[in-house]
Amino acid sequence: MRRLGQHFLADPGILGRIADAVEIEPGETVLEIGPGKGSLTEALLERGAKVIAIEKDRRLAAELEREGLSVIQGDALKTEWPRVAKIVGNIPYYITSPLIDKALTPPLPARVVFLMQAEVAERLAAKPGGKTYGALSIGVQAVCAVERLFTVAPGSFRPPPKVRSAVVRLTPLAQPLIRADETSAFRTFVTACFSKRRKQLKNAVPGLDEARIQALGYDPTTRPERLGPADFVRLFRAT
Repeated sequence: MRRLGQHFLADPGILGRIADAVEIEPGETVLEIGPGKGSLTEALLERGAKVIAIEKDRRLAAELEREGLSVIQGDALKTEWPRVAKIVGNIPYYITSPLIDKALTPPLPARVVFLMQAEVAERLAAKPGGKTYGALSIGVQAVCAVERLFTVAPGSFRPPPKVRSAVVRLTPLAQPLIRADETSAFRTFVTACFSKRRKQLKNAVPGLDEARIQALGYDPTTRPERLGPADFVRLFRAT
């Protein structure tokens, strides 16, 4: 299973905490990404969910069939996701960012709960000025509240990964900082700003010169990592 980046979570207590974080209403349909052997699936079903699961591994997908579960065999990055209010998964570390992007493709779900590499979780929840704060933090925080709920030790998995893991809950904002039609261009803009991370705003923000940055109320010598998501939205719309 290592070829698919799979590390199966085997701790019943952790599985229950992840399922609880989804805050399932009885009879509600939940989309699970990468169910593997179905351990988290069982916890979701026990809480009254109907589960649609997308599993890439043909053998595992064939073994997952059970009452209350519908399985889609396919690559989660290439498969069209059913539109449901809540999404959950123990996702492969090597495709975490693309899966987050797909989960947050409008129309947004009400909640996303992902188990991921702790380093990525820290980046998602990072605040301005921190070492892990960057384009990923801003792109997600512009549309979601990010909660880093708890960490999961390598020993809770079979086989154990070489890195720490963490559970993150994303809850879309009632009023996102950016519109759906701006999302792609905004992410490109922010990524460009952070490609010159150690430079000052006057040299890092594409499409804006020093005078324009200053006119918007920002110090042109400030570094990008000092600004919050709302600031980047303001700069983006001024380009």
